[in-house]
Amino acid sequence: MGIVLNQSFKNTLTTYLGFGIGAINTLFLYTNFLTDQYYGLVAFLLSAANIMMPFMAFGVHNAIVKFYSTFKSKNSINSFLTLMLFLPLLFIIPTVFIGFFAYDTIVEWLSNENRIVENYIWHIFVLAVSMAYFEIFFAWTKVQMQTVFGNLMKEIFHRVCIMFLLVGVNLDWLSVDQFIIALVGVYVLRMLIMKLYAYSVRFPKLKFQKLENQFSIMKYSGLMIIAGSVAMLILDIDKFMIGLMLPDIEQVAYYSVAIFIATVIAVPQRAMHQIMLPLTAKYLNEKDHLSLEDLYRRSSMTLLVVSGFIFLLIILNINQLYEILPKEFTGGLFVVLIVSLAKLYDNSLGNNNAILFNSDYYRMVLFFGVLLAIMAIVLNAVFIPIYGIEGSAFATFLAVFIYNTIKIIFVKRKFNMLPFTMGSVKIVIVLIVLSVAFYFWEFPFHPILNITLKSALIGFVYLIMIYKLNVSLDISSQIRKYLRLK
Repeated sequence: MGIVLNQSFKNTLTTYLGFGIGAINTLFLYTNFLTDQYYGLVAFLLSAANIMMPFMAFGVHNAIVKFYSTFKSKNSINSFLTLMLFLPLLFIIPTVFIGFFAYDTIVEWLSNENRIVENYIWHIFVLAVSMAYFEIFFAWTKVQMQTVFGNLMKEIFHRVCIMFLLVGVNLDWLSVDQFIIALVGVYVLRMLIMKLYAYSVRFPKLKFQKLENQFSIMKYSGLMIIAGSVAMLILDIDKFMIGLMLPDIEQVAYYSVAIFIATVIAVPQRAMHQIMLPLTAKYLNEKDHLSLEDLYRRSSMTLLVVSGFIFLLIILNINQLYEILPKEFTGGLFVVLIVSLAKLYDNSLGNNNAILFNSDYYRMVLFFGVLLAIMAIVLNAVFIPIYGIEGSAFATFLAVFIYNTIKIIFVKRKFNMLPFTMGSVKIVIVLIVLSVAFYFWEFPFHPILNITLKSALIGFVYLIMIYKLNVSLDISSQIRKYLRLK
């Protein structure tokens, strides 16, 4: 776990820094420097691009991680990477033609409830392609066990750029339309920088030679389109459908703020995932079951401890946080609570996703995923017209909960492994006790000071309880290391 902890720690720092900058953008700059309508438009465009991204990538970013370690000779590696570079064009080029000839139909569908969307359809396409190739070049570096720079670009670069762009809008240096064009440019630039770094780590030597397992790679990549689409649908279908089904696109902005707050819980998983993915693929390829089971349980425990602490900070400070936001954005308390629970459950699975998508059983998991994506769409379609953004949050919670439960059962049946131990039970009890003890108790000061003091107190109590209960050897050793305890 040494390389995991080392790069995960660095990735966690950059990811949290990125989320900190994102928090400033999402909670304060977007809400004050753009109108609610244009903030909703930006959130809608990014959600639509995220949903398209897996198709544009053609599953290549997953295929690189799964198959790279199976190639041993330079010729086979170069042929493999060449295929990975050009494979996405099989989807991108036809999409361009479809977009050109069916433009009016697509515009009418996407802007049916909100006409403001109709001038920004091609922006979605450029964003999706840029996101796709960024992930491909990031995967290029992951298989070389170099994840820190890519994570910095993924989490920090575009958020800093967007922060400056928002300030430019506030100072009247940019119009809102120019801001949206510049935002697209930021994602393109991020992709190009990642490409240069990936090539510096391992420069490609184009070699168009058929691989022995080329059919398996193509089949896997095609199936990973479905897998990626399922993941992105569960993440972004709510915002996309709110924009499609509700006449006020401002609701996308209000929902996005609530979702961002809850999504902070996912930061540790995102950081650790970057290095766990290639390690999991390696253990599977080598059929090292013991190492795989050890990684499964320890990653679950570590993520549950860290994300549990973030869950407490969010739930126990949410009322004070809403005191400092514009009044229009404070109606998403239920959204924050229920999505936070879903994210906590998601984190507790450890490297479950990496096991499934790099194993021989990924086809069945994709089948479950497609069913659940359909369920998420149906539930959103049912609940959004009745309950608005709260209905969308409940639909997302149900889809994520069922999907994750199925994945746990599936890994147990096929690999005879569970991510949970008695330590997991102890952590859940600690979270319940602290939630009940601190939720209704507030300091009588300014909300920012209240959040700071309460967070410090919660952190102190939580740290002591986790250390004394000794729920995780990795967490306990890190506590001893940084606090210099014996």
